[in-house]
Amino acid sequence: QVQLVESGGGLVQAGGSLRLSCAASGRTFSNYAMGWFRQAPGKERELLAVITWGGGTTYYSDSVKGRFSISRDNARYTVYLQMNSLKPEDAAVYYCAAARFFARDPRDYNYWGQGTQVTVSS
Repeated sequence: QVQLVESGGGLVQAGGSLRLSCAASGRTFSNYAMGWFRQAPGKERELLAVITWGGGTTYYSDSVKGRFSISRDNARYTVYLQMNSLKPEDAAVYYCAAARFFARDPRDYNYWGQGTQVTVSS
């Protein structure tokens, strides 16, 4: 069992930066690949980035590639999403999730956090 809690969301101006954190409970955290997703009102949940259990492989969606960076600290049971050059269209609820393998489909993720709101003003 893994419990995930996101933090770091808030209001930022366009062009600004935020760093989201996802704290995990459970000593098996390092066994899981971790992903960041977001969901805006009326839209489907969108995969943003994935990182393998060891951090050696990452994936980014085209919508965030070059602006967002995913990382993890297994010693701290935490995964991060550094978001730079934020745009109004990045506004959404951001979720972290854990999967037993490197996955891109939300249905393959076993555990989810409750989400943190990101608002970007123009």
